[in-house]
Amino acid sequence: MEQVFKGVEAVYQLKSQGKTEVWPHVAYDFIPEEGVMDIKSGYVKEMQLHGLKMLNSFPLNSEKGISTFNGMMMVFDSNTGIPLGVMDASYITCMRTGAAGAIGAKILARENSRNLLILGTGNQALYQIAATILLMPKINRVRIASPRNKDKELKFVTSIVGQIKEEFGIDVTETIQFEAVENLKEAVGDSDVIITITRSKSPIIQKEWVKKGTHFSCVGADMEGKQEIDPELFIGARIFVDDIPQCMKVGELEIPIKMGIVTEFDIVGEIGSVIEGEVTGRSSDEEITIYDTTGVALLDLITAKVAIDLAKEKGLGTFIEI
Repeated sequence: MEQVFKGVEAVYQLKSQGKTEVWPHVAYDFIPEEGVMDIKSGYVKEMQLHGLKMLNSFPLNSEKGISTFNGMMMVFDSNTGIPLGVMDASYITCMRTGAAGAIGAKILARENSRNLLILGTGNQALYQIAATILLMPKINRVRIASPRNKDKELKFVTSIVGQIKEEFGIDVTETIQFEAVENLKEAVGDSDVIITITRSKSPIIQKEWVKKGTHFSCVGADMEGKQEIDPELFIGARIFVDDIPQCMKVGELEIPIKMGIVTEFDIVGEIGSVIEGEVTGRSSDEEITIYDTTGVALLDLITAKVAIDLAKEKGLGTFIEI
């Protein structure tokens, strides 16, 4: 994950310098199957990498005993067009998305933040938690909420410490308290950092629940119609994104913009510009900050390159002639 942090921050900076390209996003809803497919692609000029990711999320697969989250990642050498690697996209996505949400929190949340709330218990939850506690060592309380599936919430909470240790080698037994959320309104009002990672198409978190100084990393809304937080929360908040056009079209910002609650001019800037020092992140302990991250292919490309390099170093993977 540390290598992914470095790669993601580097790509965010390159994007702010105009040294990358994010190509048009393609998405499709499979109605009877309740599945979604999306394709993200792009070009990191500085590293001479381009490629694409097709990702499929079919939650009903759980009833069939097969994976709900699947996809393929393809990375190419931009000097020659020759493929560098083909791999499973779901793990790459989880790693880079975990890093993205956590980087937004590290940069924009209050320095003394200790209470983290995770809304959602899907594939991404583990990675958001691990990445955030790695980047924000003062976090000592993590609450997990799954309003529509309390059994899944309880099961997740009881297994999370073991999962973090197994997947990331981090022992948090003595340092962090993990809890299932009994009352979402109360949990929201007592949280410093909130990361939302659900498939919701209507607001789950209401504005009146939120205390001053709270930071949101909005991760789940990455296709048209998705929405996790009250649009009114954007009024007066300090708003940041990973990609302005994409977030306005398919991010948490989509609905507030369509409602006329905010406009493009209310966006302070992209996260890469904050890392670069071109724009100021949080400017006071009282303001609410929102980081809308829809995920750009640039992050997949750099994370996939990390995987390719590690595979070569360790003699893993399969070399093929095409």
